[in-house]
Amino acid sequence: MIGLLRSLQRAVAPKPLEPSRIQIGGDILDVVFRRHAQARRLVLRLSTSGTAVMVTVPKGVSRAKALEFTERSRSWIEQHVRSRGSSIHLRPGHAIPFRGLTHEIVHVDSRRGTVAADSERGVIHVPGDSAHVQRRLLDWLKASARADLARASDRYAKLMGVKFRRISIRDQRTRWGSCTAAGDLSYSWRLILTPDYVLDYVAAHEVAHLKHLDHSQRFWRLVLTHCPDAVRAKKWLKAHGHDVHRVVV
Repeated sequence: MIGLLRSLQRAVAPKPLEPSRIQIGGDILDVVFRRHAQARRLVLRLSTSGTAVMVTVPKGVSRAKALEFTERSRSWIEQHVRSRGSSIHLRPGHAIPFRGLTHEIVHVDSRRGTVAADSERGVIHVPGDSAHVQRRLLDWLKASARADLARASDRYAKLMGVKFRRISIRDQRTRWGSCTAAGDLSYSWRLILTPDYVLDYVAAHEVAHLKHLDHSQRFWRLVLTHCPDAVRAKKWLKAHGHDVHRVVV
């Protein structure tokens, strides 16, 4: 039944507008167009992460017009991009958030060993060739995110009485996670940079979609029943979500 409803929704839904990109200073931002039948004018905003431009497009307005509107809004975009702060690089001397705590990246001049975080001292040690620090650290962050999100998803699936098919870890720029009707869960690896209760909430949110494919009262009741930190986590993402997207990969 759920699959049939999804098919009907796709049949009547308007064709999505192809996204674009815009360069602002040294940053390249995704431009995401979202058609809205009730919208009366073009509206532009930065995503919560600060790494994408979201454009609301009224019915009957072409993608070309929406793109022209975006180009005319460059000064506004530049102003708001500057306000989010400078980029953070995955290299020695830079500090990144890890599970919500600031850690300095320290290269260890050793061919052996694995990446390890020392949260008491606030450092992440990265051994190996200095030319490979960024790649090794990114691989480790993604693996850590997968492990934490798999555990959280398994736990919430049991609590909510649902099953998922697979989990994928990506660098999603406009959302923290997603759930398909087929039962696939997808998460942003950057959740490993957030406090534990934030990662936990996103897992609860996406697993709850396996039972309710919307944001109805039943959906939120399910999330809040099993994840009491949901409200606090949502506030954290709204206030600090853009900070974890300042990390350049």
